[in-house]
Amino acid sequence: MRHFGHIPSAARAALFHREPAEFTADSPARTLAVALGATLYSPATRPRLADAVRKQAARGVVSMVLCLEDSIGDADVAAGEANLVAEFRALADDRAAGGPDVPLLFIRVREPAQITDLTARLGDTVALLAGFVLPKFTEHRGRAFLEALTEAEHTAGRRLFAMPVLESPELLHLETRAETLAGIAALTDKYRDRILALRLGVTDFCSAYGLRRSPDMTAYDVKVVSHVIADVVNVLGRADGTGFTITGPVWEYFRPGERIFKPQLRRSPFLEGRAEDLRTALIEHDMDGLLREIELDRANGLLGKTCIHPTHVLPVHALSVVSHEEWSDAQDILRPERDGGGVLRSAYTNKMNEVKPHRAWAERTLVRAEVFGVAREDVGFVELLTAGLAG
Repeated sequence: MRHFGHIPSAARAALFHREPAEFTADSPARTLAVALGATLYSPATRPRLADAVRKQAARGVVSMVLCLEDSIGDADVAAGEANLVAEFRALADDRAAGGPDVPLLFIRVREPAQITDLTARLGDTVALLAGFVLPKFTEHRGRAFLEALTEAEHTAGRRLFAMPVLESPELLHLETRAETLAGIAALTDKYRDRILALRLGVTDFCSAYGLRRSPDMTAYDVKVVSHVIADVVNVLGRADGTGFTITGPVWEYFRPGERIFKPQLRRSPFLEGRAEDLRTALIEHDMDGLLREIELDRANGLLGKTCIHPTHVLPVHALSVVSHEEWSDAQDILRPERDGGGVLRSAYTNKMNEVKPHRAWAERTLVRAEVFGVAREDVGFVELLTAGLAG
């Protein structure tokens, strides 16, 4: 797998100063956590699920969650489990016949017992499974999930990752938040080798207060939500070796709707070629709000995003590519001769790079550059979006 691998090699060469590197399900966890990108959710009950997985992989999706939890009704769980077992077999048979690789596949379960049960039922097709998504994760509830994951690893004979979802009322409510975060930190540290990333359930946060943001607003405009995100990053997203990759919240909108505020996308990056048409299409589909939220995700320490519609994938990936300027700054900061610290003017002569304070940012930037690539100097997200749509 590689990001932007669905577009022709000549087009990639024209876009990237350094192309995205290839990775597999066996790559180091640090690489995979960053490489998740836009993680596309699909109900486990979906008919012809294997075909859908292959179709999305061909469009550039590299991680998917097949959901047995909130996306399906209580009465459909057994059917969803049976469908997963059958569709994993279809995917495995296709791979054995020389078919293409599949994305990193995760199953979102409801209860710990589903982890061990499904692992056994999948049989040899468990080789296609990257891990499990654990809902409403707290120290108390999460322990049983992670113990079941450990048992499932022994059954499967291979590494399986966990992606806890932080969405419980105990985390949202101010009076219990600090204690809940401390408990989650202690438990996830104990199982650090199995925690690939932490996901945020912002829809559940809003539900607790009867809220729903409009397509003109980001999660960061809903203050009760943005405060939780800040506290989660504060405790669980530190760059001192104790933190984890934390992914951005879901963007709910994918159909045109009435707009309240003026469009947030500036016209200037879109004035050439197909770009103006692209700008218009994005605004008509409420995607400018998504683009702004992706930028705010990264500014607030989040990487990647939960997605519920295929049209959200490419914007997430395009805005995850490291710009040539970012890469240049990170390279300068991490030069061996800079180990003693100091301050230097950036190669773009537009900012100060202070070596010691900016080191953690630079290290994270180079990991992102490895999996998402480095754009050429004259290439921005508009060109990446346009190429991805054409591919």
